[in-house]
Amino acid sequence: MTNPLLAPWEGPFELPPFDAIRDEDFAPAFEAGLTEARAAIAAIAGNAEAPSFANVIEALELAEGTLDRVAGVFYNLAGADSTDAREALMRELAPKMSAFSSEVTNNKALFSKVETLWQRREALGLTAEQARVLELYRQMFVRSGALLDGAEAERLTEVKSRLAVLGTRFSQNILAEERTWFMELAEADLEGLPDFAVAAARAAGAEKGVTGPVITTSRSLIVPFLQFSPRRALREKAYEAWVARGANGNDHDNRAIAAEILKLREERAHLLGYASFADFKLEPEMAKTPAAVRDLLMRVWAPARARAEADAKVLEAMLHADGIAGPLEPWDWRYYSEKRRKAEHDLDEAALKPYLSLEAMIAACFDCANRLLGLEFHALDVPMYHTDARAWEVTRKGQHVAVFIGDYFARGSKRSGAWCSAMRSQKRLGQDVRPIVVNICNFAKGDPALLSYDDARTLFHEFGHALHQMLSDVTYGFISGTSVARDFVELPSQLYEHWLEVPEVLEAHAKHWQTGEAMPADMLKRLLDAGTYDQGFATVEFVASAMVDLAFHEGAAPADPMQKQAEVLAELGMPRAIRMRHATPHFAHVFSGDGYSSGYYSYMWSEVMDADAFAAFEETGDAFDPETAAKLERFILSAGGSRPAEELYLEFRGRMPGVEALLKGRGLLDAA
Repeated sequence: MTNPLLAPWEGPFELPPFDAIRDEDFAPAFEAGLTEARAAIAAIAGNAEAPSFANVIEALELAEGTLDRVAGVFYNLAGADSTDAREALMRELAPKMSAFSSEVTNNKALFSKVETLWQRREALGLTAEQARVLELYRQMFVRSGALLDGAEAERLTEVKSRLAVLGTRFSQNILAEERTWFMELAEADLEGLPDFAVAAARAAGAEKGVTGPVITTSRSLIVPFLQFSPRRALREKAYEAWVARGANGNDHDNRAIAAEILKLREERAHLLGYASFADFKLEPEMAKTPAAVRDLLMRVWAPARARAEADAKVLEAMLHADGIAGPLEPWDWRYYSEKRRKAEHDLDEAALKPYLSLEAMIAACFDCANRLLGLEFHALDVPMYHTDARAWEVTRKGQHVAVFIGDYFARGSKRSGAWCSAMRSQKRLGQDVRPIVVNICNFAKGDPALLSYDDARTLFHEFGHALHQMLSDVTYGFISGTSVARDFVELPSQLYEHWLEVPEVLEAHAKHWQTGEAMPADMLKRLLDAGTYDQGFATVEFVASAMVDLAFHEGAAPADPMQKQAEVLAELGMPRAIRMRHATPHFAHVFSGDGYSSGYYSYMWSEVMDADAFAAFEETGDAFDPETAAKLERFILSAGGSRPAEELYLEFRGRMPGVEALLKGRGLLDAA
């Protein structure tokens, strides 16, 4: 039988044949892809012709076609719809894929060709894009250890392999913890919960195979429970389970794994000649140095902490008014903050959510993309990997742009959080390849699914990433889409969130799911007026996580990461009723791979730019100004990594912003 992963994909838009792919197809497909890629790499390295951009760099771009295709499907499915077989294969693949990567970057003959091109770059007649691609390829080889020899090169290969194994294990441990923990609720325990939360709890119970409602550690379920349940003991139980993921002393405990990862990262940096892993990791980013990151975070920390401490006093007074003598605890904050928001802004999330159905907010995302960028979305009736996943063809002026897949609901087989990925990235080398882009969320399932305003912002955020992928317009896949500096990659996503705040967008799309009536004008005003509500809390929990991440990597690796975490928080003066957004044992951004290690700050670095970038639209008096939108696409959304991030932003805006734009956007400027 022909392996469907290796046969030509002849369906609509060359989508993967999800209905034909079985778990047992992946391992042989990876083996075939690796064999093909190794042969191609050997041919490039052994080519007797003089090195040229075409026979080295462009050949490398095309060398892993089958492997990229198989991996694009597998790793998306492994995160969004895991099975025991997929998890086992991930563990098996981690050292294999790391070994292959090291084979390529340790290939002295191959690197010699890249280095020859680099030394002769001025005489090669390269386009600007080709020159950038050559620069980044050489950077990749050097940062992967191509300049090392002998025992040091061998040790670096061992370190990277072990890190790949540990990152996979860390991620799977979190998934196992989230899959197995739930808290059953008696009917009386539903007191105070709005209808949408009750419906979500019952749906979660059905998914877990129990007869009644349950609370899981899915953010879209546990946060409403913490906001609305008057049962303090149950809030405490749920909250402590949520924050204890990966730290329960069982087979899924991640604390020792985190310690080993940090030690190996430190060794990796030293092997490559860097003082610390943070110095190594930040070198190609916009921030460049740990000192620059610390400066940004501390400039935000002081006003955020001041605001949070002032808010804590108000909430603790509300706690005492309820007859509870003790101090405000972390499981109290959201409950009393929701009460305060309702009192001060006359804004009740339970009354708000019927106007924010998932379908309405998807339509809002699409409408904004149409008005800004001329994109149109057409639902596709094609097989998907899960019944929750949906697909749309994206076109512009009748021309195919991309396929967009949305997979929005929480389930036991899906890792937590929200993310965007590409099953296939855009490129023009060889042929015009159009992307397949995926947005994954973990919203509570309902009939209909109703979103919180924070959920709706998440939807817009991930769709901003999707636009970055879908509108990519480069020749080389190496710089396609979101292949940009880590602290620039969040700019399109965080910028797109701003269109959710445009009154005319909500006026057009925030309609009651039952009556079809638009959100009342006074409710809309109260919602927008409360846009910076509780930003002391949100900023403190984020900055604390970013500071811990930086501290883990800018000096010697801590023997006990939990002790180091506690020391950092104590030094910051962390408010007692707020904890890190992501505690170390489930800090997947940092430990499930190298993506955001030393880089969790990047959301805030990008936010400095996104606040300023949206101001470019506001200054025209039109949130959909065509000229500004065209510049956004040209210099940000379509450019990928074709130029350094700072150059692209300067082309779009004409200047770099200061931190004041961020503080203003979060309502913290007066506290600075």
